[in-house]
Amino acid sequence: MIRHGEGKFPISTAVEVPAGATTIYLSGMGAPVQDKTAPPKSLEAYGDTRAQTLASLQRIEGELKKLNLTMGDVVQMHIYMVADPRTKQLDFDGMMKAYTQYFGTEKQPNLPVRSAFAVAQLANPGWLIEIEVTAVRTPKK
Repeated sequence: MIRHGEGKFPISTAVEVPAGATTIYLSGMGAPVQDKTAPPKSLEAYGDTRAQTLASLQRIEGELKKLNLTMGDVVQMHIYMVADPRTKQLDFDGMMKAYTQYFGTEKQPNLPVRSAFAVAQLANPGWLIEIEVTAVRTPKK
């Protein structure tokens, strides 16, 4: 696998996938409930954008592990974001603080190509973020 991108922003500009690799598409995942004492489907139940991003990435990491894959195998990511109703703004910085704990680190330096979208609403009214990824399993040599 060849990842392209020399910029300072922690994403690849392109990823080349070798012939014979298997592509795995994961469904979009939002955060699980963080505060079970909060009203269901409320923002308080799921947390702020940073907390939701971390929890969503943890869920993705768990699903990948079931498939014998890691976050380093992720080649593409789509992030759907809703403005925090308290501030009426997207918390891109909060998302990035969580994202950079998983990608572009010394332990896991691989960077996916990534798009982030501002959307009006997600399926769960308590979600501020939903993430879907594509991963690749390369043939064993």
